Amino acid sequence: MASEPSLFEWAGGMPAFERLTAVFYGRVREDPLLAPLFAHASPEHPAHVAAFIAEVFGGPAAYTARGGHPEMVRRHLGRALTEVQRRRWATLLAECADEAGLPTDPEFRSAFVAYIEWGSRLAAINSQPGAKVDSTSVMPRWGWGVPGGPSL
Repeated sequence: MASEPSLFEWAGGMPAFERLTAVFYGRVREDPLLAPLFAHASPEHPAHVAAFIAEVFGGPAAYTARGGHPEMVRRHLGRALTEVQRRRWATLLAECADEAGLPTDPEFRSAFVAYIEWGSRLAAINSQPGAKVDSTSVMPRWGWGVPGGPSL
């Protein structure tokens, strides 16, 4: 019996997540709510986000090699993201999944949207005044049926 593919494999591997973030950050530049948040992002930013999401979904540990989850938290410190910005980020990323050609089956999209919702809420929390980095936190691992949250 063959093993179940990871969300990373099902999506199409690294090229799928690179397409997703390229489409997304292309649209972010034109979005009045999100453009100011990313005005000073480096040209490598979409690739870093692609590596993070890919690893969460079962891909290579490329983001862990550059600091892992503590590094992602560090990137959000002090940004004071609002709920409106968080919601727009999550909605736009989900919309861009179609344009980027990610799988449209309900099982994949359910897992994808569940992670984006969870991850964006965590990012918003970590962006508020007083948030701190837990240097021992591990990368989330998201799978097909994650009852009650991610496998940490």
